[in-house]
Amino acid sequence: MDRVVLSRRGFLRLSAGGAALGGLAALGVDLRPAIVRAQALRLQNAKPYPSVCPYCAVGCDTVVWSANDQIVNVEGDLRSPINHGNLCPKGAAIYQLHVNPNRVTDVLYRAPGGDSWQKIDLDKALDMVADRVKKTRDATFVEKSDDGKTQMSSLEIFSLGGATIDNEWNHLQQKLLRGLGIVAIENQARI
Repeated sequence: MDRVVLSRRGFLRLSAGGAALGGLAALGVDLRPAIVRAQALRLQNAKPYPSVCPYCAVGCDTVVWSANDQIVNVEGDLRSPINHGNLCPKGAAIYQLHVNPNRVTDVLYRAPGGDSWQKIDLDKALDMVADRVKKTRDATFVEKSDDGKTQMSSLEIFSLGGATIDNEWNHLQQKLLRGLGIVAIENQARI
């Protein structure tokens, strides 16, 4: 990890700058109008689109700002009676989830016992998952228990949802898994 070395002269410059800002604040200089102006200039050519945060059932309102077909900002909607412009940590990260350069956009697969990831086609990955689910369900499905009670379940498949999965996906996933007879369904969508 690189260390930042601060010289004596640099330290004095930073100290003088901090003292000057502190002095301006003590004299009553208010920087809030300048901050508001800077934010307005940043979104000057962007068009706002009302939206709803997808991450939980609260339904917090958001405003998605777009310029040149690119998302440039996502923020809470101040007009909302639900969230009054505030967003939880997940909602506040909506912009980052859309435009993060480190976001993985390819399907990666690591073979059992393998030590490296390889890119594969999405259709191939979906087929692999479907084949494994069907094989496991067919091998472990129980129609009736030993005492004759109807079970119609498969206890060998587990599903874990995540905090970034939206409500619509969770609803469809629940319907699919319950239809397959899967009992162990969990979602860790907690803040």
